[in-house]
Amino acid sequence: MLENVSLILAQKLLYLFQGKKLPASQLKYKLIDELLNESILYKSGNKKGLIYIAQNRTFTLFLKTRVGISDLEAYVEALKKEGITRGELVQVSSNSKTKKVRTFKGFLVNSYLPIQAILNEKPIIIRPAEGTFQFIYDFEKFTVAPDVTVIGIENPENFRFISNQEYLFERIKPLFVSRYPQNQSSDLIEWLKSIPNSYLHFGDFDFAGINIYLSEYKKYLGEKAIFFVPKNIETLMDKHGNSTRYDVQKMNFDLNSITEQNIKNLVDIIHRCKKGLDQEFFQINK
Repeated sequence: MLENVSLILAQKLLYLFQGKKLPASQLKYKLIDELLNESILYKSGNKKGLIYIAQNRTFTLFLKTRVGISDLEAYVEALKKEGITRGELVQVSSNSKTKKVRTFKGFLVNSYLPIQAILNEKPIIIRPAEGTFQFIYDFEKFTVAPDVTVIGIENPENFRFISNQEYLFERIKPLFVSRYPQNQSSDLIEWLKSIPNSYLHFGDFDFAGINIYLSEYKKYLGEKAIFFVPKNIETLMDKHGNSTRYDVQKMNFDLNSITEQNIKNLVDIIHRCKKGLDQEFFQINK
């Protein structure tokens, strides 16, 4: 089994390959011990001596057969490269797992209206068929029309049945996005930061939902982010809310530091009703 060689070790090996020497204290690696035992590397003086290459040809052959590196300089440059693919890694190391590569990135989008967008400099229309979503992989090269409001859906079930909630967003042209799976949420934030479009957050109407919005969205998006609050939220919360949500959840934020009036109003309503309301309520109730 081929052994992975880290960028740091590869850079040190390249330094030696260029005819230079390094202190033994900087080369405490299993691979270095093997090279010394094979007399491919030499150490001058005592235990604190300098290590250098005896023969470049033997050294090159060892790297190719032992760790699959045929061109050490190209290998170092590949590991330093951002966004390298597994295919490129195989070209320089015979091992696609030499460097941890994130091959699955991006986020889900959904819409009940046709949304014009640009992906990789080509026009596309976002409107998945009912029961399907669209996944944007090259999000760095994805933009939507400036009159589109991006709406983040906190719960997966609401994201699935978004057409049932069209009545909530009749006055805007919405593109719905999801932060799930959870490990994709950073991609979504990076994209939202890069575009000029307004962001509307549609989450649970309780302290936990507000916490998520403030810590994961508002913190990075600033004034272009707004927490969505239906006009009749107090009536709905009083009638259909869950008092347990109010009893067990805590405000992990400083209300005095918040300038967004929507949040302040919602917090007042939560305190008055002493309840919280799940987002899922709106997918089947108009």
